[in-house]
Amino acid sequence: MGARERVSLADPVCGRVSTVFEQRLRGVVVLIASSFPSLYVPKALHKTHFTKPNNYMNFQSSPLIPGWSFSSRSFKVFTISSSTIISTENSIDPTLVDQPELEVEIKDEKFDWFSEWYPIMPLCDLDKSVPHGKKVLGLDLVVWWDKNESAWTVFDDACPHRLAPLSDGRIDKWGRLQCAYHGWCFNGSGDCKLVPQAAPDGPPVHTLKRACARVYPSIIHHDMVWFWPNFDSEYKDIITKKKQPFISEMDDPSFHKL
Repeated sequence: MGARERVSLADPVCGRVSTVFEQRLRGVVVLIASSFPSLYVPKALHKTHFTKPNNYMNFQSSPLIPGWSFSSRSFKVFTISSSTIISTENSIDPTLVDQPELEVEIKDEKFDWFSEWYPIMPLCDLDKSVPHGKKVLGLDLVVWWDKNESAWTVFDDACPHRLAPLSDGRIDKWGRLQCAYHGWCFNGSGDCKLVPQAAPDGPPVHTLKRACARVYPSIIHHDMVWFWPNFDSEYKDIITKKKQPFISEMDDPSFHKL
């Protein structure tokens, strides 16, 4: 009998040979399926005809199973070409399918550095007899003691006349902040109280709004001078709307201040 001669299933003897061969072939298929997890093993094989086995099996083009072929993509697809064609594709785990991205609404809130209270310096480092120039957040400040109001006051460190630093000035005998350039004097509210160059009988130029110094809201908190970095009139009473930060350790007697 030739190497590729077909075996008739009508012959009882050959039928038994075919049955034994079918069982062995089923074992081979199971072995293949266990080696390739992505393959699908059909529950029943088509019993039309089989060929004799060779001494070895070449899974790329096996003579045992005519019409069986493996895809060039490893572990992907195989088909059986017979009267009933079975084909399988890669099974896709639904849990691995890309899920639509969850849209999370992030509120775009920008921190406003100029809408907070900031400490300037502790009271123990301040001298009431002279103005003190400081820089906070890039702002030039002058801190000085207004003896008429008995309060520490924070101005923009620029005279409204020629923008000379008020921190280079002095506290006059009436307790006003006096510019060192032309001698303009200001009270704790920023009002100009004296322009030495103005004529005594002339217009009261010192009362003009352009002659006023710019005043920042300020408070004393935790034995430090704090200020609000915006001198617009709408922030004049900001202390009633937004409180300064509270640091519990500053009021705790178990802590020592250095």
